[in-house]
Parts: sequence; C-alpha cells; structure tokens
Amino acid sequence: MGDAKPLTSMTAGQLTGRFDQELIDLLPRSLKFISHSGAGYDQIDAEACANRGIAVSNTPGAVDASTANTAIYLLLGALRRAHIPATALRQGQWRGAMGLGHDPEGKLLGILGMGGIGSALALRAAPFDLQMQYHNRNPVIHPSSNPTNAKYVGFEELLRTSDIISIHLPLTESTRGLIGRKEFGMMKDGVVIVNTARGAIIDEEALVEALEQGKVFAAGLDVYEREPEIHEGLIKCDNVVLMPHVGTATVETQARQRKMEMLVIDNVRNVLKRGRLLTPVVETRTGK
Repeated sequence: MGDAKPLTSMTAGQLTGRFDQELIDLLPRSLKFISHSGAGYDQIDAEACANRGIAVSNTPGAVDASTANTAIYLLLGALRRAHIPATALRQGQWRGAMGLGHDPEGKLLGILGMGGIGSALALRAAPFDLQMQYHNRNPVIHPSSNPTNAKYVGFEELLRTSDIISIHLPLTESTRGLIGRKEFGMMKDGVVIVNTARGAIIDEEALVEALEQGKVFAAGLDVYEREPEIHEGLIKCDNVVLMPHVGTATVETQARQRKMEMLVIDNVRNVLKRGRLLTPVVETRTGK
C-alpha cells in the first residue's frame, strides 16, 4: 500500500468522464441529492443538476492549507523567477541569465475568490507585508472568511490595480476562460499570475502571449487548461514556475482525506434525517 496512489476526484473524472448534462438527463426523477467527495466539483455540471432540482454538496476545507501553501510557494518563486537560476545551477551554469526579481513587501495582492483557500492564502501572505484586495461573487460577511480585512473590489478593478493576481475560483461555465487576452490587457505591466485553482479559468494561449510580450513578468502554475497536457509555450517560457497539479500532495493532506470522506457520509446522513445537505455548492443552494 505504500506505493499506492490515491484516486482523487480529478483522476476519477479522467477515468470515468464528466457527470454532465447527458448523464444527468438519464438519472431517475427520484434523485434529489448528490454528495461529492472533493472541494472542487467541476467534474459535475452543477447548473444542470440545479435545473433538475438536484442538490450537490462538496467537501470544502480539507485542502485549504496545502493549496494555500502551494500558492505562496509559486508566488514567491514567480516574483524571483526562481526557475531560471535553479535550472542554470543544475546545468553547471551557476546563476544563468536570471536578472533581478522582486520582493513581495508592499506589493498589492489581488485574490480572485475569497473562499477557504483564498482566506488561507491571505493569512499566509500577511507576514510578507503584502497589501491585499479581493473579488468574490459577493463580499464576504464573516470576519473569519476575511482574516486580513482585505478590501473588496470589482473584478476589473482587481485586474487593473493588482501587482500579483492569485486565482482561487471554482471552474464553472461562467469562470471557464475568465482570464483571456482582454483581461490581460487590463492588467498592470509586469503583473505576476498564480493559479492553483483550475487551469481552464485562464486562456493559456493568451497567457503565453502575455508572458512573451512582457505584460506578465512571471507566472506560477499548478494547474493547466488541458492537463496533463501543458501548453508548449509554457514549457518554453523561463519565467514560469510549473508544478504538475500536486498542490495537495502532502502526507498531512492525505491524512485529512478521511475528514472529507466523513463529510460525504455526514451529508448523506443529514439528507436522510433533515432533508438537506450540510455543504451544498453555491449553484444548488436554495435562495442563492
């Protein structure tokens, strides 16, 4: 069992296909609830479920810490363009053509999505003296969801004013391709992009163009538009720190998987006892 790899919801989706409109249309009308194991739920067409009156739950929280840690690692690595000297060193070239990087102090970090992972990132970014702002579907209400009292701004203001943009949104039909050529054009020259959410939120072709043109100083990515395939331009760009979607691949996070599994069961139990899910996704919440 020591060499066994966990079957995550992402790999399961790659094996079985997406829980899409076609499949949902074939489900019996008696089905009213789906309890999903995983914080991300883009493997399920939640809008199609909502249209059928099917409520869907996910298991938020278990991967917040490890994903936020990964975002910080990518953020710092991108600011310093760490891939360039690290690669040069392994090739016997000492520092290589690294140039000067940037320190985080005083930079304005724009957090796109202030959910569990976004707020965990904010906590980790504060000791680096980063200023923070965020954009959400709606402003967060509870102080625990905005632990650094980051300023709420509109989507376009976040794009135009942030020195660093870190993406923490779910992948839905409305967020697919959310960051493209138009959006990169709105950003500051020399912006840094970090994505640990879902690759398809960014148009990779547009990102490569922005990197090559210098609009984007550097990027840190753990997710990709068509993973496991990675855009060739990203591979060739020295100013990109790349990881193969391993943001939650830690001993501690795997230990927390049991809590996710228990939450799946608790959601089912609550449906049987009270007729509702404990952690419904936003698309299928009543009164959303």
